[in-house]
Amino acid sequence: MQKIWLNEYQSGVPAEVELNTFNNLPEMLKDACEKFSQRTAYICMGQAISYAELDKKSDDFASYLQNTLNLQTGDVVALMMPNCLQYPISILGVLKAGCTVANVNPLYTARELKHQLVDSQAKAIVIVENFANTLEKVVNDTQIKHIVATELGDQLAFPKRLLVNFVVKYIRKMVPDFNLPSQVKFNEVLKKGAQAPLTAPDLNHDNIAFLQYTGGTTGAAKGVMLTHGNILANLAQVKAWLDPCLEYGKEVVITALPLYHIFALLANCFNFIAYGATNVLIVNPRDMKTFLGELRKHEFTALTGVNTLFNGMMNHEKFSDVDFSHLKLSLGGGMAVQKPVAERWQKLTGTRLLEAYGLTECSPAVTINPLNLQHYNGSIGLPIPSTDCRIVDENGEVLGIEEAGELQVKGPQVMKGYYNRPQETQAVLKDGWFSTGDIAVCDERGYFKIVDRKKDMILVSGFNVYPNEIEEVVAMHDKVLEVAAVGIPDEKCGELVKVFIVAKDASLNKEEIINHCRENLTGYKVPKAVEFRDELPKTNVGKILRRELRDS
Repeated sequence: MQKIWLNEYQSGVPAEVELNTFNNLPEMLKDACEKFSQRTAYICMGQAISYAELDKKSDDFASYLQNTLNLQTGDVVALMMPNCLQYPISILGVLKAGCTVANVNPLYTARELKHQLVDSQAKAIVIVENFANTLEKVVNDTQIKHIVATELGDQLAFPKRLLVNFVVKYIRKMVPDFNLPSQVKFNEVLKKGAQAPLTAPDLNHDNIAFLQYTGGTTGAAKGVMLTHGNILANLAQVKAWLDPCLEYGKEVVITALPLYHIFALLANCFNFIAYGATNVLIVNPRDMKTFLGELRKHEFTALTGVNTLFNGMMNHEKFSDVDFSHLKLSLGGGMAVQKPVAERWQKLTGTRLLEAYGLTECSPAVTINPLNLQHYNGSIGLPIPSTDCRIVDENGEVLGIEEAGELQVKGPQVMKGYYNRPQETQAVLKDGWFSTGDIAVCDERGYFKIVDRKKDMILVSGFNVYPNEIEEVVAMHDKVLEVAAVGIPDEKCGELVKVFIVAKDASLNKEEIINHCRENLTGYKVPKAVEFRDELPKTNVGKILRRELRDS
């Protein structure tokens, strides 16, 4: 049936893809870098590097990990930085060394960072100095033995490198004081790595490439084990879908989402490397004026983002100055694409804003709307090649057309499991079927649509926020008796965090709670609404009813 849908709505897309073209990600990356060696691979802050340079620098970085740090196959290396040239060099370098990448949100608080470093058992970290102060607070409580530090402008040419680093540190004062005596500078790492040969690691589809952290369906952040086979499969699946639209060696993609986000990691980093595209890295897309100014410098052909990014762009006064005449592909993921945003985007740019759906546990892509879709349809699209989707009831029975139930996914992109959490893995992964926690329906044409969420996860601008974590932090406040966190609708962000609190002390106020959360949670997780109640609704066994609060 899937083959019928694909042929009807987007001709040329196969029902199945070849999964054994490459044995591992370094093979794929080396192949692309050699094919497109003279083409520009990345541009950031005006500095360009070619695919040949990307290949050489990442080889040097990998050599340092192997020969100087003596890291072994499977050792975890954490990467904590915003979009900058050092990031793709590091990602490729870690993989080429046979190690596992653990991406870290650079805005994490010390508490959040400690959890991820301890849980992943990371032995090394690459960090932009802007965030080194956070690492200093927790590094002695982790297994980190090696610290590679870099300034934001380190991969820029002289004298711009010195100028950018000076402005960031001394003019904008974006680098808090820190003391990490064992750190090694990123550029020194590349120089030293170049002095020793790189040994290609013996890797296959079963080796873990990424520990990508997410809350899964419930609870605190877990490391999703994504293998080389998972990523290669999803790459082949997505490429098969996009091949009718994109050309090898001719695309320019704008990467505004951070590469530590699974959507940008697959869609922008790996997918567009495979196409030999030029990838324009945006350091801070929240600075909309500078972001739009950067867009004016490039004849870009592809743009990925979340609904809030597209909406924010269109509502800025400089949006009309941007030339969209070369744009072929606008792809929204991470959160639902809203109809008014999609319709306005198509009107203003002449390009459809296509919605895709995925999860970290699926590497991430599961469904995408056809490229020839004429108008917004409110769906998450059709299953990509080599992917099966089904809707089941609470007993696991498969439901029919237009019957709402939990969406389950089966395919080569589905994760190996949660790191060191076999019980939680078994709870969501049975007989190869992954239970997404999303309530969906499938229509007679094969399109899937998300109608609700079974899980309590809150989605803020494409980032997962888990109520358990918010509640744990709020409960740390000595004036709080009980707390529940839920998501509330927001026109800009999709959802925002709201907490309901039963206070021990009547003097407790919203400002205290917000300030307490800011000290322990990264910005998008901080509650934007606080409501005090005398009691919270509970089941007869005392479980707080979040859904009742959400609907109140």
